[in-house]
Amino acid sequence: MNDDGTGLLTIGELARATGLTVRTIRYWSDEGVLTPVTRSAGGYRLYDVADVARLELIRTLRELGLGLDDVRRVLAGERTVAEVAATHVAALDAQIRSLRVTRAVLSSVARRGSTAKEMTLMNRLARLSATERQRIMAEFVAETLQGLDAVDPEIQERMRATTVDLADDPTPEQVDAWVELAEMLQDPDFRAQMRRAMEFNAADGAPGEARGRSLWFAKRLVELVAPARERGIAPGSPEADTVLHDLFGDADRGAVLDRMTAGFNDRVARYRELVAIVNRTPAPPHAEDFAWVVAALRARADS
Repeated sequence: MNDDGTGLLTIGELARATGLTVRTIRYWSDEGVLTPVTRSAGGYRLYDVADVARLELIRTLRELGLGLDDVRRVLAGERTVAEVAATHVAALDAQIRSLRVTRAVLSSVARRGSTAKEMTLMNRLARLSATERQRIMAEFVAETLQGLDAVDPEIQERMRATTVDLADDPTPEQVDAWVELAEMLQDPDFRAQMRRAMEFNAADGAPGEARGRSLWFAKRLVELVAPARERGIAPGSPEADTVLHDLFGDADRGAVLDRMTAGFNDRVARYRELVAIVNRTPAPPHAEDFAWVVAALRARADS
């Protein structure tokens, strides 16, 4: 202690008592976080024993990542430690989410060998808010269904309910899937393709009628095609004719093929797969059954 009998500590003594450096204590004093009790006749800062505990609190708050402004407010009694801690937890959560996205983007870039341009696009898309991601999906669905009141109502409802729920801690695979999906949703060719599929669907029924017809067809397809595939019936074999007749009756096979390929092809299948990956939901069912029917129809169109 200072030898003038006051019981006050010099900055060097305070440093030895707390294990902090003189430089750190002087900086905190200059910033108004730790105010000297007084100064000596020679102008040196002097502190009392209460400042030892005060410095321990300051050090703890700083080690927990709080800024000097928040530390100053706590020490001044303007905010409680609990209030500052709650605010800091929210800030840390946001930082952690950002770091997880950063890690996923960098992992994806490293795995794919992306160019600087691709990396920039990937980073921008990965950091879109949930609202912005859903806006992209909603615009795609609105354009696909615009003016087509006769589209199967259940199909309309399912499309409008499609969400894009990229996790706060996405995997590199999810980042890849979202980037690819976002590009697909904004691709004019893919938008036109999905629009054509909905136009075919609308042509099959009047507005407000035949609700569930698409789901009925999917059920029939599974009932008829899955067993045929399990029995090893090839799409181009004569036995496949019976399956096609049970599905489509005497309808023109070329027209049916146009409708099927509009609603089921590699890009549409990839779209459904990407949505499932981003949302961490099971892969779309019955893709192989649809593919079998398309292959069977094509075999007859080519013959």
